[in-house]
Amino acid sequence: MRHDDFPPPTSRTGPRRRPVPAAAVLAGVCLTAAGCAAGSGSAEGSPTASRQASSAPASSSSPRVSPAPDASPSTGPTSARPLPRGPLTGRTVVIDPGHNPGNRDHTREINASVDIGTGRKECDTTGTATDAGYAEARFTLDVSRRLRTLLEEQGARVVLTQDGDRSFGPCVDERARIGNKERADAVVSVHADGSATGNRGFHVILPAAVSGGGADTAKIVAPSRELGVRIAGNFVRVTGSAPSNYIGGGTGLDTRDDLGGLNLSTVPKVFIECGNMRDPKDAALLTSEGWRRKAALGIAEGVGSYLKR
Repeated sequence: MRHDDFPPPTSRTGPRRRPVPAAAVLAGVCLTAAGCAAGSGSAEGSPTASRQASSAPASSSSPRVSPAPDASPSTGPTSARPLPRGPLTGRTVVIDPGHNPGNRDHTREINASVDIGTGRKECDTTGTATDAGYAEARFTLDVSRRLRTLLEEQGARVVLTQDGDRSFGPCVDERARIGNKERADAVVSVHADGSATGNRGFHVILPAAVSGGGADTAKIVAPSRELGVRIAGNFVRVTGSAPSNYIGGGTGLDTRDDLGGLNLSTVPKVFIECGNMRDPKDAALLTSEGWRRKAALGIAEGVGSYLKR
């Protein structure tokens, strides 16, 4: 439901190309729900949903989780497996699985206020869930683990902000610090939305230009946008899902200045809302193991495209 993440070290990525316009990446692939074979949802919870009159707020706490297939057991925030040499050798990617399955049992801790640079916000939230009780926090871990495997197969060093190894959190400011500390070449925060029925499609959240308190995104706005554009284009191509029909004006992109995870980042970072858990059609995709495999592949190909440029 709530989102927060990070910005970039330009010296580690070599010469940069001019940022690719969103239309250039999405054009010819799929710009509307009608043009896609299958629609997906996007948006993640309160912050996104509250910005639109048509959005219905998600539950304040996650419903009981019902069984759904998950990825293979986790191996810790950083994989212990030796990495093969590949096109992403020497690159570091931080994956930020949104929320935490244990958050609902630690409401006092996650409601604690933390500094997000331009103000204060809750440490974290429980996230949303499908009507059948499949929690966003389970979805984000599943996709993040699949994404880690795909990137490691290309030689990338991958770090997860949490891998089911913490009782709650981490808080949004710590999530940002993890990416900064790792000097990540790219950071992706994985989420799913909790908007109104009928609101479908994914969207990628980009950092706005923010300066205040401990936040200064000036250096990461452009590279983060390029990262987001490439993820959006590949997500459409691989999953067949359409850009959001309720956020981003059909571009699949949304810029935010209220997320600590983005405000406090010093490395390129984006959020992706893979679908709307409160819409039955999107929920059917999000609970499908086959579709989650495609979602991870779409994100991985977007990240790879950005890092290989």
